[in-house]
Amino acid sequence: MQLVTLLGALAAVASTVSFTPQAWKIIRTRDTGAISAPMYAITVVGFALWTGYGLLLGQWPLIVTNSICLLLSGFILAMKLLPARKRDKVADALDPQA
Repeated sequence: MQLVTLLGALAAVASTVSFTPQAWKIIRTRDTGAISAPMYAITVVGFALWTGYGLLLGQWPLIVTNSICLLLSGFILAMKLLPARKRDKVADALDPQA
């Protein structure tokens, strides 16, 4: 495997996985108080644009990685914006034991 491919793969994994702990914490605690909605809104737009860019170039690494990041950051933003009752219902559906 070439160094550039390895570097790109590691960057993709790190970027994708970076949102998982925050999403899981929201599911477990139902707490979104410390999350910045404007920051996540900008992040969601950025990942949507990167996904579109990848689609236009036909570059599957850009498409896959940024699509996953878009879904995770979009989930976090949605949970931030949902009223507490609806956020709890979503979290209960994803982790009934919490």
